[in-house]
Amino acid sequence: MNKTYTVSEALEKMRHYCAYQERCHKEIKDKLYAMRMIPEVIEQVMGTLVNEGYVNESRFSQQFARGKFSIKHWGKLRITRELKLRKVSTYDIKLALKEIDEASYLRKINEISEKKWEQLSRHTPQIRKQKLFQYLAYRGWETHLIYEQLDRLAVN
Repeated sequence: MNKTYTVSEALEKMRHYCAYQERCHKEIKDKLYAMRMIPEVIEQVMGTLVNEGYVNESRFSQQFARGKFSIKHWGKLRITRELKLRKVSTYDIKLALKEIDEASYLRKINEISEKKWEQLSRHTPQIRKQKLFQYLAYRGWETHLIYEQLDRLAVN
């Protein structure tokens, strides 16, 4: 039997959920729906969490972009796609992408390209290029940057 929650229990549970790590509105709403809360209660809980500062979509998107870039080495296209899946506004996505320093961005693609290029050394040059392209594209790096990497690494 599924547990039922009062509004105050649901609110307290969501406070803990949000205090643990940054959350977007969609994650909280999904969690409340999973708790079988009615739409009116979901809106009430969301409003309270926003007013109390537990939820802030801009803060979430900025932290998300910084984390995915520095830890997972995602490019801006992947970060944008993932934030859109979480129904984050275009304004907050643009704000989040500003968190990534351009020089760091270019340094990071150089680093991961070189590392992957070395890992692919047993392959033919053509296969190496294909695999590096797929690797970087999957991680959301822009096509023109990928081609620059391929040109740079294929010469060496």
